Amino acid sequence: MPSAALAPIIDVTELRELRDAAATGARSVHLLDVRWALDGSKGHHTYLQGHVPGAVYVDLDTELAAPARPDAGRHPLPEPEDFAASLRRVGVTEGSVVVAYDDAGGSQAARLVWMLRALGHDAALLDGGLAAWDGELTHDDEQPAPGDVAARSWPDTAIATAAEVASGAGLVIDARAPERYRGEVEPIDPRAGHIPAAVNLPHTGNLGEDGRFLSAEELRHRFEAAGVRADQEALVYCGSGVTAAHDVLALHRAGFTAVRLFPGSWSQWSADGSRPVATGPNP
Repeated sequence: MPSAALAPIIDVTELRELRDAAATGARSVHLLDVRWALDGSKGHHTYLQGHVPGAVYVDLDTELAAPARPDAGRHPLPEPEDFAASLRRVGVTEGSVVVAYDDAGGSQAARLVWMLRALGHDAALLDGGLAAWDGELTHDDEQPAPGDVAARSWPDTAIATAAEVASGAGLVIDARAPERYRGEVEPIDPRAGHIPAAVNLPHTGNLGEDGRFLSAEELRHRFEAAGVRADQEALVYCGSGVTAAHDVLALHRAGFTAVRLFPGSWSQWSADGSRPVATGPNP
């Protein structure tokens, strides 16, 4: 499969253009709804309350992650065949375009977009999510014809291991909220703090006051100010490898290509008592 060519983040106008082109015989477009919440307050039931016409629901916990394990984190990457089966369920076909959205600034849908792009499938995040859609919503539970995508192994070029993060080979970026990075609170994982030497770039900082992504130039300034360089690899983590994908897509939007995501993230790192932990505002 060719490498992803679509921009990592598109707006509603671009989505409509893609769908219009598909209607005239261009590549098919699959719109996927990835609304989710850790406490279960969002999910398939939220999708049924109203979604973009044609969108199919994808469950983050069961289709974009394998079961949690201390040695792999709270949202390990699914096995390649399991992920491919999930994609086929929602109708994704080879050579198609996937656009995903949520209602949380892209913090959940970014996981799916990153996963697909890591495998070379054209995929993009809908900027502004559900709130950006200016048309009617539907309550239908979309059941598309099965897709035909094949299983593909997760590439080392997109994924970092705990050992690689610990090696100091690249700039480590923590995408969590500042208070979790500093170790002042830890509501979920075994220990509070951050990976030593990691810089804190919360994923929320990728968005402007309007809830849309900053421009490529603004994002580049943000990342360069934190020490990101084109000639050095960036290794990104969060709590469980979900919101870190938001930083990865933002880095790609800003023009940085040497970026890998650490899927196990803090949930894996902090579960191993032998790994060092730093606290406070500094790396």
